[in-house]
Amino acid sequence: MRYFIVDDDAASRKMLEKIITEGNLGDVIGEAESGVQSLQRITSTNPDVVLIDLLMPELDGIETIEQLRLQGFEGQFIMISQVVNKEMVGEAYEKGIEFFIHKPINRIEVRSILKKVAEQYRLKDSIMAIRQSLAHFESVETTQRKRSVKEIVLPILNAMGIAGEAGSEDVLTMMELLIHRTNNVEQLPSLKELYEAVARQTKEAETEVLKESKAIEQRIRRLILTAINNLAALGVIDYTNPEFEYYAPRYFDFQEIRSRMKQMEENDELPIKVKVNSKKFLQVLYLETMENYNKA
Repeated sequence: MRYFIVDDDAASRKMLEKIITEGNLGDVIGEAESGVQSLQRITSTNPDVVLIDLLMPELDGIETIEQLRLQGFEGQFIMISQVVNKEMVGEAYEKGIEFFIHKPINRIEVRSILKKVAEQYRLKDSIMAIRQSLAHFESVETTQRKRSVKEIVLPILNAMGIAGEAGSEDVLTMMELLIHRTNNVEQLPSLKELYEAVARQTKEAETEVLKESKAIEQRIRRLILTAINNLAALGVIDYTNPEFEYYAPRYFDFQEIRSRMKQMEENDELPIKVKVNSKKFLQVLYLETMENYNKA
């Protein structure tokens, strides 16, 4: 592993380099005492991992990471910080931080984290090799059999922990109706039309259709609220959880997820009002289902 250290504290840089070299954890190929100084050096040396201090003059750690990403740097980051503010930690994870090293620097913690990073790198390489070797077979299998709407939708609902909840069958029926309609447009009809279309699959009398459509609306709202709670719980445990990172900002109003996470973190048992955006959830699910269905 090739490391680059960015920290305005010379003692911290020296200590980290010593831990890395003495522990045979890799090579330190460069260092900088500020974010500004680090930009050109990092892009030219292209290290595997950048250990970067959060609080620095001119450009702080998060701002430096943003600049490096804009310049095309794809390596990993480990944040060095004595800050424990959860909002700042959350922002750091959103910018691509893999791990945190806390100040004052602890030799055992540094070794443990760097070993995890190295193992993660090896795992990614192995996964990439497997994917490349199976790419041909996956392509052949995809062309041989077209996946059904159910086979596409259920894994998505399952990833959010709602595949077996009341309302999941309503959503599945809705997606099947949308995908198999003759006009393959991307924009959804009104929610009222959707709920009534699903209701007509089991009801005939107009009064029964209207009654069932109201019930469907409530079931889907509760389903989405359950998904919000499940993803918020995942985010509290691990902000880098793949399901949380993918589904939370795409399918929901992320501020609602963050509000629910904050309540969980504070162990506040009083219920908070969470806005349920059914239109956004169903629109994104439909577009993702249509994209995967047309690929198959």
